[in-house]
Amino acid sequence: MRIRQTLASLTTVCLLASLAIGQTPESLENQPTPVPTKILTLENLKETGRLQSRLRDFTPSPLGKEPPQPKLAEFNASIKPVLLQACVDCHGPDTEEGNIRIDTLDPNLLHGKDVAWWLEVLAALSKGEMPPPDEGDLSDQDRAAIVEWLTSEIQVASAVRRAEEGHSSFRRMTRYEYNYALQDLLGLPYNFARDLPPDASSEDGFQNSSETLTMSAIQFSAYRQLSHDALQHAIVRGEMPHPIYWDISMKDAAAIDFQKKDAQIANIKKELKDDPETLKKRLKNAQATPRDTYYLDLANGHTASEEWAYYNARYARKPIAQPVDAPTGQPEVVAVIPPQKRLILELGDTIPEEGMLRVRVRAARASLDNPRLPSLSLEFGWQASNDSYAAVRVGGPDKVIDAVPDSPQFYEWRVPLSEIQPRNSVRHINKLGDLPSPSEFIKLVNSSVSPADVQIDHVTVAAGIYEQWPPASHTRIFIESVNQTDETNYAREILSSFMSRAWRRPVTEAEVAQKIKLFTTIRPQCTDFEEAMTEVLAAVLSSPQFLYLSHSNTDATVPENVIANERLATRLSIFLWCSIPDQELLTLAAQGKLSDPTILNAQVDRMLADPRSRRFSEHFVRQWLGLQLLDYLNVDRKTYPQFDPALKEAMLEEPVAFFDEVLRNNESVLDFIHADYTVANERLAMHYGIKDVHGNTFRRVNLQPQHQRGGLLTQAGLLAMNSDGKDSHPLKRGIWVLKSLLNDPPPPPPAAVPIIDLADPEIAKMTLKQRIENHRNQAACKSCHAKIDPWGIAFENFDAIGRWRTEVGGQPVDASSMLSNNQELDGVEGLKRYLLEERQDQFTQAVVHKLTSYALGRHLNFGDRASVDDITAKLRQQGDGLATAIKLIVASDLFQSE
Repeated sequence: MRIRQTLASLTTVCLLASLAIGQTPESLENQPTPVPTKILTLENLKETGRLQSRLRDFTPSPLGKEPPQPKLAEFNASIKPVLLQACVDCHGPDTEEGNIRIDTLDPNLLHGKDVAWWLEVLAALSKGEMPPPDEGDLSDQDRAAIVEWLTSEIQVASAVRRAEEGHSSFRRMTRYEYNYALQDLLGLPYNFARDLPPDASSEDGFQNSSETLTMSAIQFSAYRQLSHDALQHAIVRGEMPHPIYWDISMKDAAAIDFQKKDAQIANIKKELKDDPETLKKRLKNAQATPRDTYYLDLANGHTASEEWAYYNARYARKPIAQPVDAPTGQPEVVAVIPPQKRLILELGDTIPEEGMLRVRVRAARASLDNPRLPSLSLEFGWQASNDSYAAVRVGGPDKVIDAVPDSPQFYEWRVPLSEIQPRNSVRHINKLGDLPSPSEFIKLVNSSVSPADVQIDHVTVAAGIYEQWPPASHTRIFIESVNQTDETNYAREILSSFMSRAWRRPVTEAEVAQKIKLFTTIRPQCTDFEEAMTEVLAAVLSSPQFLYLSHSNTDATVPENVIANERLATRLSIFLWCSIPDQELLTLAAQGKLSDPTILNAQVDRMLADPRSRRFSEHFVRQWLGLQLLDYLNVDRKTYPQFDPALKEAMLEEPVAFFDEVLRNNESVLDFIHADYTVANERLAMHYGIKDVHGNTFRRVNLQPQHQRGGLLTQAGLLAMNSDGKDSHPLKRGIWVLKSLLNDPPPPPPAAVPIIDLADPEIAKMTLKQRIENHRNQAACKSCHAKIDPWGIAFENFDAIGRWRTEVGGQPVDASSMLSNNQELDGVEGLKRYLLEERQDQFTQAVVHKLTSYALGRHLNFGDRASVDDITAKLRQQGDGLATAIKLIVASDLFQSE
């Protein structure tokens, strides 16, 4: 490749657009000679590229006690003459391309006005884009010298800017952070933020940015009501409600359908008694195994189709007051559910509003001949009339049915009843048997992709159950105390405990006294102590001390280092758990120990190992990669009939699960460019043509070259979301790579951009690549598209839903392209190879930049640049691990001094 012809050019293009290296060209003599790229696999390139990175020897330039001075003499002596010679023809007094004049830029980066322009110059030189290959000549030695001077000055200028300006990420919680905070505080797995509007995204794509998370009066009122509603779920009164139960054997459930089957056969025999040949055919058809869900009598092999109809509630089972013992022994009759089919069990109109719904199913796979294990999901729904129907999946992940037919096992779901939405709107209005029907049902769905039947012989349902009374959510608030008969003192104890957890710090006597005053004021208007406390605690939860991620400890006796530790605890838990600190973090903060590097490192390990860190993976990845585009993607089902909800769901899960796998194993961030594994389930593996992946559970799957996959670039969901739903979209894909993965977004398009005229017969018969090239040749489009299109064209072997293809419309796919620096890209593998050979440092810095922006909850600016550079260099020196990156960000001054 042209850029790798010499070591000097290698070190230039590998240089980050913002990193001060502190290394002279002469020192390159000690670096290893690169192995010829043709014999290196993509996996090999990760390590060789890291070893050749100049960041391995990077050390930040300390500011020292004296204010640093710009290196103007060095600029005038050796940098300016080269710039004037190589650049002034296009960026000088006669021609001012891109609105930039090199000859008039202020070289004082520490205090001058042209820092932003110098950053553009550095980026263009580092990537080999300037001077254009066919319009100018700049030796590798001169290029390295300019980049060296610029990066050194930029790093110092960035550190000075941060020291002079400081930063703040003062903001409220996001919608999802608020939801998790209430879940962890109250100990309830409810969706408390369901009624909040979605948060806007910043220019970086993050919803947790301080620039967008403001608070209006209407929002504040909504938070007050939501806090009250959440406490209503957590706090109970009186005696424990009595649950109700259903005990349903398939032998009893099948009785109606077997009777119908017997009546049908009797009618056939009666009608065709004089036509034995037709009778034989009709009986054979009637006795054939149904294709949908059916009942099977294991003693004689008789079957009957499972039927259900909503009207008259004829299939509704009556509840019982007491549970019955679980069945033992072998079943007599089973319901057999083929893949993608369901069994409906109607429960009537008496299911409560609160408590848990517990569904226990005795099930097994239907055959030992099939090695694939089926999965079962639970849905809750109702059908009031022909045009009034709803069913939602509840209970979390699907259950893998691994029991053998002769030894069925119980599988259980637990669902908070208050979280099931929607419920039947005519329940408690109409009578059971009327229309619209007030009845509700559970639905057991064989969610298997592969042909594997599930057989069920018994189902027990309990509704409105509580594990203990009062429930744990209540006792977390109403703590044990000797003062429980003294309402005011007991309220003071409750408030001290609750406020400290909600506000993430010890509270002062004055703060508690303020809430006690509110309690004494409203207590006479409330029916009981619990109602009054609900109102007061709602005020605690709608306080800025809870809603905002600030830390205004009003206790003047608290040491400053403890206050800093308390801030750190909140920042850390919001980053890694999207929630408030747990007791261990709060205790360490109160002791002033959390900021100790050894303790802090151990806490990051503990938090990443906690299941709550999955929240970080989910929300960071969705925002970083822009997965909301896939949420709303409208795929042309005529063109892609195989694009079903199960595939879309798997596409959404893969990037998150892949990121989580990289994080938990501290794999290299370069795995995001290419990896020899992914995380997939059976539906996604089928889409990729990967064999021997069975079941709906996501797991690590090894990839082979013929799969044409590996890393984020080739994940079907990310390719699909950057299509138009009918065909690939190189422009969208190119912009996404530049913006999300390289943190180098292209400028917005100018006004009145001409569109591709498909009515023109000459254009209509072109390939997609030819149309783009034709469009790019227009004067208004050339400058932008030349920087975008080649990146997107490299993905042309993938269609609109991310399937690999080698031809389109009978013509071979041409996925070759050339970047503006004359670098050729041969399809997606060529793109990966180029990134791993020439852009490792830029990509690693982009990942660090995105992670840091998310961790701080704000847009990063020039003053943060030096810190990001330092973190990136340390990451490269320590092996590029994703968990290592997290630890380096947490340990940085940038994170701890925010």
